[in-house]
Amino acid sequence: MSNSIETGGLPGRSLRERFPLLALITERLVLSFVLLFAVSVLIFGGLEALPGDFATTYLGQSATPQAVANIRQELGLNRPIITRYVEWLGHAVQGDFGTSWASKNSVSEQIGHRLGNSLFLAGFAALISVPLAVGLGMLSVHFRNRLPDKIINVISLAAISLPEFFIGYLLILFFAVKFGIATFPATVYDTMSFSERLQAIALPTATLVLVVLAHMMRMTRAAILSVMSSAYMETAELKGLSAFRAIVKHAAPNALAPIINVIALNLAYLVVGVVVVEVVFVYPGMGQYMVDAVTVRDMPVVQACGLIFAAVYIMLNMVADILAIVANPRLRHPR
Repeated sequence: MSNSIETGGLPGRSLRERFPLLALITERLVLSFVLLFAVSVLIFGGLEALPGDFATTYLGQSATPQAVANIRQELGLNRPIITRYVEWLGHAVQGDFGTSWASKNSVSEQIGHRLGNSLFLAGFAALISVPLAVGLGMLSVHFRNRLPDKIINVISLAAISLPEFFIGYLLILFFAVKFGIATFPATVYDTMSFSERLQAIALPTATLVLVVLAHMMRMTRAAILSVMSSAYMETAELKGLSAFRAIVKHAAPNALAPIINVIALNLAYLVVGVVVVEVVFVYPGMGQYMVDAVTVRDMPVVQACGLIFAAVYIMLNMVADILAIVANPRLRHPR
């Protein structure tokens, strides 16, 4: 009996041995939830540790100590931090992020509108940048060490070196101020048509595409080049398969796992790192909402935005890990 269990021939095997793929996916899910919980503690505790106070900011420097104490009591800031954290997390899990201290509006309702705008901007940028990055990466490998490859590398290095706010200001200067062919600020509202929205987000979308395109393209190129030295690629070329077709048919699919990882990381950046771009273009998204809340120390808004940004980032990384597991047999059956 012991031999059969050790060899895995009978039902005595562990669940991990019988369902390795399911076990790995479950591990990623559990780790993601644990990480999100830890991030929620850091967000709440970190904001509580910051110097300053909303009551003082809200009432001004001339506020009396009694007025400040009344505001703190009204907002529940005089209660223990653990009690407030547990209450906040319990409501956040249910989608209730409380009420904005500054505007007295529901944070969840405001975020629902703003998050839609941010996802629209990030999604459209991803729709352009992902296929373009993969295509340019394969093209760069095809013309390796030749003029097209060198041009692509120089442009990508320049794009990586420039911060997103600088790229944004350059685009505003040339396309909005000098040529007048683009819209600034990038204001969107509910009654706008789809084409009007696309016109409004043209410059912030171009900024995000330029920021993430170079990194994705270079990582795609590196992943495919690492596969090109494999024996089966040499066999494919010896069989008469053209170089570009061998890249598309054999190299790219086998380099899928690292490509998926880098795309997922950059997609996470598109949602989380959109803060700077939204501020530059005065775009009414989550980033702008969070920055406005930070200036007046509106903690419920800042906490909600921070938790949502963290959840999106962790979720996209989890999806990347799961897709990499599914795409790579060596990860599905670890030794």
